[in-house]
Amino acid sequence: MNVVVHRARHPQLSGYIHSVTAGLLPFVQKGLVERVNVIFYDNEHVPVEKFVFKIIVNQSYNSKVEENDVEFALRAFLIKLTVAEPLTKPLPSGSGWEVTAYFRALPQDSSNKEAQMWVPTDTKQWLQPPDITPIKSMSSEPLKVQLYLEHPNSSEPKNLGV
Repeated sequence: MNVVVHRARHPQLSGYIHSVTAGLLPFVQKGLVERVNVIFYDNEHVPVEKFVFKIIVNQSYNSKVEENDVEFALRAFLIKLTVAEPLTKPLPSGSGWEVTAYFRALPQDSSNKEAQMWVPTDTKQWLQPPDITPIKSMSSEPLKVQLYLEHPNSSEPKNLGV
């Protein structure tokens, strides 16, 4: 798409990112994924920052998709990501991260190998509504994506007790 982006050089990290995106693709295409979070944790596995990608795929869109229109919208979306860094907070030492997908529903076929790859998580949630910073939204039928950054509310207790 003629956009300069950062790329992971470590083979295991690159493999993880590829497997997550490839594993999510069929569910995104079917409109089953509500949002994808990239969550950063402190050393006690308490979330300190979340990048939230809210995804809507219009399944009833019957018109011919104009690839150039979608590509233009995605290019603008990717460019905006590069200027989002000042909105982030420094992560504490010993931090970790993970990608978490929230599904509207899983496929009903329990023998579906793609669905079996995903396991429920006990990700800790913030007790108070988070502080939300909108970053970018795009709408180019049949795809709509919203990206925002979540930080714990300033009144959030440090120990979640979860």
